[in-house]
Amino acid sequence: MTIAPEVSVRRERSAAVPVVVAAAMAPLLVWLVADPLLGARLEVFTPRGAVELGAPQILIAGVLSALAGWGLRGLLDRFAPRRGRTIWAVAAVLVLALSCLPLTDPAISTSTRLWLGLMHVVVGAVLIPGLGRRRDDRHAAARSRG
Repeated sequence: MTIAPEVSVRRERSAAVPVVVAAAMAPLLVWLVADPLLGARLEVFTPRGAVELGAPQILIAGVLSALAGWGLRGLLDRFAPRRGRTIWAVAAVLVLALSCLPLTDPAISTSTRLWLGLMHVVVGAVLIPGLGRRRDDRHAAARSRG
């Protein structure tokens, strides 16, 4: 029957969804502390000039990062099931490190650099272990929630 693969895919999705949502929301929580609460203006420079980062930009970046991580993990589970976990960990840490390179731009203020760096780290801290668990671990976590 074809029911088993569909159920397995559904369980896999349901186990990863909370991780993806948490990773997407994590930088927004950091921004809420940085900008509205502490008054740190997060400003980056583009060829068109200075751009202040607000909640929409932070949320979109978080969602895209989380979905990209989930997509990569899904591809690895499908095409490299035995080594997917190791490949995921190496790729995720490498992407996290590379994503921090623009923060070395001397035009970015120290405050912006620190807050954006913290946002990158919290997304990685949620995604890397959350999606790095074995399929069986994620299934057990999904079953225990409901």
